[in-house]
Amino acid sequence: MIREKVERFRKLFNDQDRVMVAYSGGVDSSLLLYLLAGETGSKVFAVTIKTPYIPQWEVDEAAEICKSLNIDHRIISMPIPGTIISNPPDRCYRCKKILFSRITEYASEKGCNIITDGTNADDMGDHRPGLKALEELKVLSPLLESGFTKDDIRTLLREYNSEIWNKPAYACLLTRIPHDTEVSISMLTSIEKAERYIHELGFPGTRVRLHDDLARIECPPGQLEKIFVAENRGRITGYLKSLGISYVTLDLEGYRTGSLNKPEKPVKR
Repeated sequence: MIREKVERFRKLFNDQDRVMVAYSGGVDSSLLLYLLAGETGSKVFAVTIKTPYIPQWEVDEAAEICKSLNIDHRIISMPIPGTIISNPPDRCYRCKKILFSRITEYASEKGCNIITDGTNADDMGDHRPGLKALEELKVLSPLLESGFTKDDIRTLLREYNSEIWNKPAYACLLTRIPHDTEVSISMLTSIEKAERYIHELGFPGTRVRLHDDLARIECPPGQLEKIFVAENRGRITGYLKSLGISYVTLDLEGYRTGSLNKPEKPVKR
């Protein structure tokens, strides 16, 4: 089944194509690079947008993977766009429109006739307003068109001996902040440092949602009991308070995608 999807993917490109990959360093866009480099004769380029709401370690990983694949890679730095500084509900659409417009400009400079991103088949079941922006800018999503699921992607990356095959999904840091909240660099820095610390402590994929001076920690399945251990609780609480966070809480529902997308409904009593 996966090989059939690889074949569908291969047929989307030819030897004359010059393909630009919007590369985040995540598993989806990483497989996109592996497949383009290994399964097509196209000339492949990659670009990573560096903004204050993208963790530096993700940018560094993207650069390392491109270097290992001998991919022409550029990092473009951009500030937080003024239209999303208040973190509006349509933030993702606005952000994608601005960032991919810049990627389109760069692709034109490199003579690319195709611009791609790592959207996959499983993304269709989630709330992703940014997909509208990609459609408007005529960005191709070859993993989606070929039918690749997240499990397919991880399986193939493992076959490619990629060290990131089991890397947790990692959305931008703005998803850790409630909508209609003025975003500051210090908020984003605190979230990045807090999550990095918790990941290195042995809790990969954990999210830290920031509500003013309160941090709400969401753990992936299977981590809740371990994080409750007194030693871990103490370390995490101490570190997050050193970042200026007054209250540290643990969400008993655990990690769930888009938990800040919609306001919680009050419980009827």
